[in-house]
Amino acid sequence: MGGKPVLSIAILGWPLEALPPELAKEVIEGATQICNEANIPLSGGHSINISVPIFGLSVNGIIDINNIKRNNSVSEGNVLFLTKPLGIGIISTAQKKSLLEDYHKNIAVKLMTTLNKVGEVYGKLNFVKAMTDVTGFGLLGHLFEMCKNTDLDIVLKFDNIPLIEDIDKYISLDCIPGGTLRNWQSLKDNIENITEYQKMILCDPQTSGGLLVAVDYEEVNQFKIYSEKNGQNIFEVGRLVKQETANKNRIIIE
Repeated sequence: MGGKPVLSIAILGWPLEALPPELAKEVIEGATQICNEANIPLSGGHSINISVPIFGLSVNGIIDINNIKRNNSVSEGNVLFLTKPLGIGIISTAQKKSLLEDYHKNIAVKLMTTLNKVGEVYGKLNFVKAMTDVTGFGLLGHLFEMCKNTDLDIVLKFDNIPLIEDIDKYISLDCIPGGTLRNWQSLKDNIENITEYQKMILCDPQTSGGLLVAVDYEEVNQFKIYSEKNGQNIFEVGRLVKQETANKNRIIIE
């Protein structure tokens, strides 16, 4: 984490007999728009005729090795921040079930197309100790990656965690991704004080989720200043504490 993107190439798989090529053109245009936002060229790629549509970018970048941020280089007392609200997996499942309102669809698209450009800035800050993006493992999974095989536990402030507006509506309609339950099964022995509702939120797999950032507690105000200067919303969601049970990392929900 913390690199500067330089260029991208695309892979496009398109079912020409099922979907019009004009729609593929829109996909490419959307990718070009995002690359422009990241200040990199979409410099080529490859396309194939395939049974289901796929699209992706391979992005090359550069970084000063002194600025590389790993996901587990945390220390006792580090404060944890999150940059995007949770709930994309729930929203996506509601879409698959044809239950999603246009209002929430627009919110989800905006969240997923918002770049984590601030990661390059955070990479240059010595008081940012660790960083990762929150994706398919859900917030709990990525938190556990931060403290696993250390002598630290994580205390998580659930009430501080940002959520997509009205996400409870879709939870009540059972719009829970299968990945949520798989994430929970892999983590349940290391989680304490969690409710069923919190489980649905904290194990929700994210697509293009935000950044999870561990910051030296003495420099939290400086981190907030840098974030505000770069137009980045941040939410303080937890802290690293000394491990209480030897050889077992825990995430404790407050």
